[in-house]
Amino acid sequence: MGILEGKKIVVTGVLTEASIAFSVARVAQEQGAEVVLTSFGRPMRLTTKMATRLPVAADVLELDVTNPEHVPVLTAALDERWGRLDGIVHAIGFAPQSCLGGGFMTAPWEDVSTAVHVSAYSLRVLADLAVPLMEKAGGGSIVGLDFDNSTQAWPVYDWMGVAKAALEATSRYLARDLGARNIRCNLVAAGPIRTMAASSIPGFEEFEEAWQRRAPLGWDVRDPAPAAKAIVALLSDFFPATTGEIVHVDGGYHAVGA
Repeated sequence: MGILEGKKIVVTGVLTEASIAFSVARVAQEQGAEVVLTSFGRPMRLTTKMATRLPVAADVLELDVTNPEHVPVLTAALDERWGRLDGIVHAIGFAPQSCLGGGFMTAPWEDVSTAVHVSAYSLRVLADLAVPLMEKAGGGSIVGLDFDNSTQAWPVYDWMGVAKAALEATSRYLARDLGARNIRCNLVAAGPIRTMAASSIPGFEEFEEAWQRRAPLGWDVRDPAPAAKAIVALLSDFFPATTGEIVHVDGGYHAVGA
């Protein structure tokens, strides 16, 4: 019996097999969960293709976190399907190219607002979707993907770093407000992984080189499994009193100096 036996889990952000979210969905199924994926627009085709490569082919439901009309529709669909929800994974992030690669001082507010909306405010949107269904389950777990940004500035990450810092703050406030409903909200700060999203960041190789040089446990930029396993653990009942936390899965990079 797996640690998610009988759990009903929604996973966002699956685009390719390299996606951390794909590994989360795979490990969640291996641990006994029923999984539904979400996507929308042009990426829907990719997500649907990846859904067939999971141990059990998963359905893909439409969700654009910037479209308020999608939230009640998906909540109703999940309610009809399962009658409850035990966990949801936030693997959503996007910033226009002007916000990355050295454009911090020149990126226009319209692009910055898009980065913050999609990458940070969307966690609150997922909570809007999940809370009514988690209350029916007697509680639940919201887990997001992070790149540690609250205390330092990174090369080339620019406004995406600001958006991730906002994601961390959003997670803490959700933990505060949802704890009385037995709903936990935590983040996993993963080291750099060669995903489709990472490939869109100019200068991403700077992160790879730094991690491979400094992480005490070493770091494989091609392996999303360690981060996925941590997310699945946080979705399970093994962390019943942990909320508002950022769990680092980065080979120990965050703990050491130069």
